[in-house]
Amino acid sequence: MTIAITGATGALGRLAIAALKRRAPGSKIVALVRDPAKAADLGVEARTADYTKPETLAAALKGVETLALISSNDFNDRAGQHRNVIDAAKKAGVKRIVYTSILKGFESGMWLALDHQATEKALAASGVPHTILRNGWYTENYTGALKASVAHGALIGASGTGKIATAARADYAEALAVALLDASHAGKIYELAGDTAFTMADFAAEVSRAAGKAVPYNDLPQAAYADALKSFGLPEGFANAIADADAHAAKGQLFDDSRTLSRLIGRPTTPIAVTIKAALA
Repeated sequence: MTIAITGATGALGRLAIAALKRRAPGSKIVALVRDPAKAADLGVEARTADYTKPETLAAALKGVETLALISSNDFNDRAGQHRNVIDAAKKAGVKRIVYTSILKGFESGMWLALDHQATEKALAASGVPHTILRNGWYTENYTGALKASVAHGALIGASGTGKIATAARADYAEALAVALLDASHAGKIYELAGDTAFTMADFAAEVSRAAGKAVPYNDLPQAAYADALKSFGLPEGFANAIADADAHAAKGQLFDDSRTLSRLIGRPTTPIAVTIKAALA
């Protein structure tokens, strides 16, 4: 079976390829990337494929049986980019697509969910068998700038006392590998999240333990949080999207206690303390 992964040089794609190699050493894996030179270290075949350039996709998908469509990180018509891949996959005869969507899917009110909802509709309309992995937040979403937060002595956000069930990016990558390797997952939709939920005050307490100093969580109104993110250099649209996601997290939209992710990967999800410790090392 030939498995192709879009966005293969991204953080999730790299981890998914590593997971595939562990679980199925003999499988044929193809990395679909804008710049094959950046995939040289992956140890798999790399093909040029650009979501925004449909003309690159036909050759990239030749002979591919199962395709991982990792959602684009380019927010300029992201749903349109995904449709380009889905259309090309159908024409190429891809037998199944595994798509990384967002937790709660059509029930999510987040601005970030809109592109995922449109993509899920496009998959349904395509007629191509597919599996949808509705990923919750990566714990790394909160640890990317953790050293700076510790240095400044506080974490900020707008999620209030909302419970958030994150998992490490590697956990979601493992789930992607599992879904790609087993055709029985066709037609399934999985809500994926971490085993243990926390509030951001809980998260700050864990950071404080790991850092050996008090790092409180300061909850802000959504608009104030967006302004703070912009002051840190984030583009306005992205800052607004993060603040919007936090506001919805306050309403429980990043919470899930089904433990579907841990059942799918056959082990508990990575505790936040492990990811926090790694980020501060």
